[in-house]
Amino acid sequence: MEEVRPAPVKPAIGFDVLDRIDIRVGTIEDVQDVKGSDKLIRMRVNFGDHTRTIFSGMKKERKDCRELVGTQTLFVVNLEPKKMMGEVSEGMIFDIGYADGILPALPVPERPVPNGARLG
Repeated sequence: MEEVRPAPVKPAIGFDVLDRIDIRVGTIEDVQDVKGSDKLIRMRVNFGDHTRTIFSGMKKERKDCRELVGTQTLFVVNLEPKKMMGEVSEGMIFDIGYADGILPALPVPERPVPNGARLG
């Protein structure tokens, strides 16, 4: 495992701010490259009662991002939609380590849980 000096802790926030962030478990059902981008992938993610399209700049982090299909992981689902490469991303995946410059890893539940289960 790489040794990394942890970044400083960000300023404190109140529980009211944390409570506004909707983090849910979803299963990645499909992964595709985004035409014209050397870093973006498009994921179709199942949240139980609906699916969403979520983009991530993780193409260069893994040899084959299609290996993520079938993985349950955590997503922020109440971000404002963001237009990327002419399409709309409807959330954000948690990718541990990217901001620290280490090989990223996804946070995964210790056992399967229902898609759409909330963090907290």
